[in-house]
Amino acid sequence: MATKIAMNDVSIYYGGFKAVDAVSMDIQSRAVTAFIGPSGCGKSTVLRSLNRMHEVVRGGRIEGEIRLDGVDLYAPAVDPVAVRRTVGMVFQRPNPFPTMSILDNVVAGLRLNGVTDKTTLAGRAEASLRAANLWEEVKDRLDKPGAGLSGGQQQRLCIARAIAVEPQVLLMDEPCSALDPISTLAIEDLIAELKRDYTIVIVTHNMQQAARVSDRTAFFNLKATGQPGQLVEYGSTHTIFNTPAQRATEDYISGRFG
Repeated sequence: MATKIAMNDVSIYYGGFKAVDAVSMDIQSRAVTAFIGPSGCGKSTVLRSLNRMHEVVRGGRIEGEIRLDGVDLYAPAVDPVAVRRTVGMVFQRPNPFPTMSILDNVVAGLRLNGVTDKTTLAGRAEASLRAANLWEEVKDRLDKPGAGLSGGQQQRLCIARAIAVEPQVLLMDEPCSALDPISTLAIEDLIAELKRDYTIVIVTHNMQQAARVSDRTAFFNLKATGQPGQLVEYGSTHTIFNTPAQRATEDYISGRFG
């Protein structure tokens, strides 16, 4: 598979605190990559660095290089807003805009990008909702508030909103942690479908989920409390879960720590 995102010796800081130290990895195109590891090891920080969301926090910055299709995402001329349009994100808890209708939620990003034609917006909304496996459930109530949907439907609505602007990469930060098992299964099935068109990176604490949905897995860990997170091991999910090279990886996956 081709490389979509290349990280080279990336360290991430918040002010004077180094949160992540010297991460190098290649994320493959149109595949699912899972980030696993104990709380506080930096996996969500690394995820957010891929679309410059960590910069929203005061003092957030990186050293090293992150390239998308060979383009340096942190080059001075690169607009962070343009990066976030290309690299979409779905958060831990569903966050539909509560006062907006289902339709308006889906096309909010398009309107921000200057799309005003109603036919275009309606067509993109339907295509995105179909891609998120939500169209049949909401097609007769597109004018109703998005916040009125169930938790699992709200998360699929947020996925539809993210893909409506046609990103190349989709980041998911524990997208199922607030959902029941049936809704979780629906999201996992959706991830398997979406990887045909998108490069997906997911952070999850659920080892079974990582094993089910991902093609490649990266294990992050901390040497000690207060120390920066590090990438311990990265490879095919089958290898990481069955024959990891590092004892720390095996201990975490087997539940001996973390």
